Amino acid sequence: MGYHTSEAENPIDILNLASLEGRVKERMEAGAFGYIRGGAEDEWTMAANTSAFNTKKIMPRVLKGIDHADLHTKLWDIDLKTPIIQAPSAAQGLAHEKGEVDTAKGVAAAGSIFSISTYANTLVEDAAAAAPDAPQFFQLYMSKDDQFNEFLLKKAVKAGVKAIILTVDSTLGGYREADIETQFQFPLPMPNLAAYSNSDGAGKGISEIYAAAKQGLVPEDIQKIKQITNLPVFVKGIQSPVDAEIAIQAGADGIWVSNHGGRQLDGGPASFEVLPLIAQQVAKRVPIVFDSGIRRGEHVFKALASGADLVAIGRPIIYGLNLGGAQGVQSVFEHLNHELSITMQLAGTKTIDEVKETTLLD
Repeated sequence: MGYHTSEAENPIDILNLASLEGRVKERMEAGAFGYIRGGAEDEWTMAANTSAFNTKKIMPRVLKGIDHADLHTKLWDIDLKTPIIQAPSAAQGLAHEKGEVDTAKGVAAAGSIFSISTYANTLVEDAAAAAPDAPQFFQLYMSKDDQFNEFLLKKAVKAGVKAIILTVDSTLGGYREADIETQFQFPLPMPNLAAYSNSDGAGKGISEIYAAAKQGLVPEDIQKIKQITNLPVFVKGIQSPVDAEIAIQAGADGIWVSNHGGRQLDGGPASFEVLPLIAQQVAKRVPIVFDSGIRRGEHVFKALASGADLVAIGRPIIYGLNLGGAQGVQSVFEHLNHELSITMQLAGTKTIDEVKETTLLD
């Protein structure tokens, strides 16, 4: 198969999210699949992101008269049908010819938040137009070129995004052996780059793309973004309570706990391992989004019970996009929502707020 496909435009049958990976591998070009699936070095941290959830247990409560679970929640004044949102993921044209446009449609149909990457295969305004009534965020890989940063941010504001996600854990790419073995280069243009310069990213490897990234991010960069956009800023890639405090003091409106799905620093802690420490430090001053390793409804439950306000998923959504376009993306949300609903009812929690008040066992 090629880099992308539009064969299926229907809901997809899902036994579990982990099973999607093998189905997609059979359909995709090896380099594209390796880029989407791969992690850094030995992929120890990538694997630990999921296995870490087994270190905590849910103590179920009964006799509470709960006959269904209510997944509705809010972020600021944004009403959501689910506490699960989409993590920003680059180059979604690798998975499907409609790329971020179909992802935006699928996420909107699920009543959630779509986040578009700087390195998308779709213009930020085109993704916004695909789901005009749904909330969207813009994820910024800060460039060495301040004028380019301002250009991108103003485009995002004009497109109507509700917040900016500043990714701080990726000033260069992790050592991903799958990309080296396939000599992967991005085959499709990144039009948000091309709108500013003659370089659209096509034909470049990951290291060439990251070469333009600002290497020395500092707390003051948060205020720069806020001044340009007048929008809330999430700081994504926080893995230490010390850095969470620094980000809040610098003006961050939200903390995004993530290790980039194990794609950057191998040998670091699982994202779930650091979540309780960071949540304790944040102390509900700003919302916390959590990602990296979620594959089950019980994982969502445990992350919410450990201090997250929302959780985000990345690779499973891209797999759903490949298998079924916008409806495939929606199917991924529906399956994970179904698992979460079962977990909530069996655990004796009716609402997301009740899940957040649950104490997990070691």
